[in-house]
Amino acid sequence: MFETTIDTSSKPTLYADLVSAARGLTEGEPDGIANMANVAALIWDSLPGLNWAGFYRFDGSELVLGPFQGKPACIRIAIGKGVCGTAAAERQTQCVRDVHAFPGHIACDAASQSELVVPVIHEGALIGVLDLDSPHLARFDEADVAGLEALVAAVAPRLTSS
Repeated sequence: MFETTIDTSSKPTLYADLVSAARGLTEGEPDGIANMANVAALIWDSLPGLNWAGFYRFDGSELVLGPFQGKPACIRIAIGKGVCGTAAAERQTQCVRDVHAFPGHIACDAASQSELVVPVIHEGALIGVLDLDSPHLARFDEADVAGLEALVAAVAPRLTSS
């Protein structure tokens, strides 16, 4: 059993602890889907104000639902569609303060108000995206972007096999 303590006193400390815990959880495990599952659970357990946390895997043509925590979700997302598809197409993190203002937003959960999606890229290849949703407007800020990009960079090599 893996146990960790995440210090939530500040976002930089929280994310440093989260990155360290994610590295520990995935170290030595070659199965990318198992690693995605544990990272999604870690994020869900550690970050307040979420209603969904998980991965969409890139299958070579579209994003396919991967391991997650939260309500059932959309299974397939076209590249370039919605926040996840946009992050995958542009290979750029998308931090959306109000999903209702995002053109083409895909509402998998009507409760979602804001979203943060980080593309998972390893050795130049798109592996998928990390998707976080919140029922609160403007839940995510630049500290969340930086912290989650660091987390994805740390574990991306461990998310590649299935």
